[in-house]
Amino acid sequence: MNNSIINSLVWLRRDIRLHDHAALHHALKKSNNVYCVFIFDSQILDNLTNKKDMRVEFIWESLKEIKDELRKIGSDIHIQHGNPVDLIPKIIRNYNCEALFFNKDYEQYAINRDELICQNLNDIDINSYKDSVLYENKEILSQSDKPYTVFSPYKNNHLKKLAEDGIPIYECEKNKNNFATFKDKDMITLESLGFARSNLKSLNIPTGSNGGKQLLVDFDRRMDKYKQLRDYPGKKGVSYLSVHNRFGTLSIREQASIAYNKNTEGSLVWLNELVWRDFYFQITSNFPHVCDNKSFKPQYDNLNFENNLEYFKAWTEARTGFPIIDAAMNQLNHTGFMHNRLRMIVASFLVKDLLIDWRWGEDYFAKKLIDFDFSANNGGWQWAASTGCDAQPWFRIFNPLLQSQKFDPEGIFIKKYLPSLEPLSNKEIHQPYDFYLKKPSNFPIIFGDDYPIPIVDHAEQRAKALKMYENTKL
Repeated sequence: MNNSIINSLVWLRRDIRLHDHAALHHALKKSNNVYCVFIFDSQILDNLTNKKDMRVEFIWESLKEIKDELRKIGSDIHIQHGNPVDLIPKIIRNYNCEALFFNKDYEQYAINRDELICQNLNDIDINSYKDSVLYENKEILSQSDKPYTVFSPYKNNHLKKLAEDGIPIYECEKNKNNFATFKDKDMITLESLGFARSNLKSLNIPTGSNGGKQLLVDFDRRMDKYKQLRDYPGKKGVSYLSVHNRFGTLSIREQASIAYNKNTEGSLVWLNELVWRDFYFQITSNFPHVCDNKSFKPQYDNLNFENNLEYFKAWTEARTGFPIIDAAMNQLNHTGFMHNRLRMIVASFLVKDLLIDWRWGEDYFAKKLIDFDFSANNGGWQWAASTGCDAQPWFRIFNPLLQSQKFDPEGIFIKKYLPSLEPLSNKEIHQPYDFYLKKPSNFPIIFGDDYPIPIVDHAEQRAKALKMYENTKL
């Protein structure tokens, strides 16, 4: 055997899989004995107030799958809970490792953490790789060698480079005999981490690589219709893969390859969404001020939001009196997921109808979304608030009624998440209070009991929002 490294450690983070994995591929290729580790980072977990957090359980279930898979071949994964800055050097010493392999994470906390760990490993061969994105921060630049801030030219350059480079696959099967032979402790419990079971299983959310592959196979069959169906939350049009992309239980390259090679209208629109994902990652890397609670465009840092606490509470509790908004918020609160079209509608509503700081909404989504990813969440909120790069122009304000009528015309989605509105007709369900005022006698629902009266008037709030942004223009 020509490998120069005897023992190496692969640190899994947001890449919880054993296939098409850059760091694992290189470690297995270069090492005689590869140990795998995952650390439940106490610096992150300690800040989670919901002790039935679906994300923690999703990670736990996905790691359990990896543990079972490695044990079948006589290996294992070492799982600990604590501060990686302290634990990684200790684990390296315990296994007499000469090298550390990991895939890059582009969030600021992770960057600072990794730098600190590497500083404490002077005698260790450190290897880091691009894995969670197709192209990272400095790989797609303009002709003047500057990062893009507008999506369309970025996308064109990205797709051109993708065609030239091809999409690599980092196979790990060929050298799987180089996994270290050892048996670690049994699976760490959620309770020992300070968490309990959520409603993850009752929602039938598939976990781990097997769950991701199951969803990918299903979406592969539907991908050609993605363009026609993706904006309708009452239809099965989207991929439902976002949580698997967040935690890396699927390879982003594998998904891009499928979309690229299909080369249909639907698959190319989905590939476009994967490029948007890369675009937002490179924004947070190249413009780190957005990570510090600041607008991408500094002139919008001091928008004069009203920040009405009662309005915000009604928004979070799905009590605004606007059915499409409340149904979307119920979906988020109960499932940890929100359809992408709805994310745009509810974000626009919070900022431009309720006149509440977009950062309040960004923070709420960060707490609730099972697929929460800082770059996409920040990019999406700043797009809706017109404060970000390539954002929706400030004078464009979503009309929640028109959005509801267009994208949930029969009220299928609304009725699913607001069952009290089931007695209403397809016309009534989008603006029930207006129909009630026209004919209050024998109306199918009781306002105040079955459903709230709208908390604001869209036309009035739109005028206020336009004035607020107009006053901030340079």
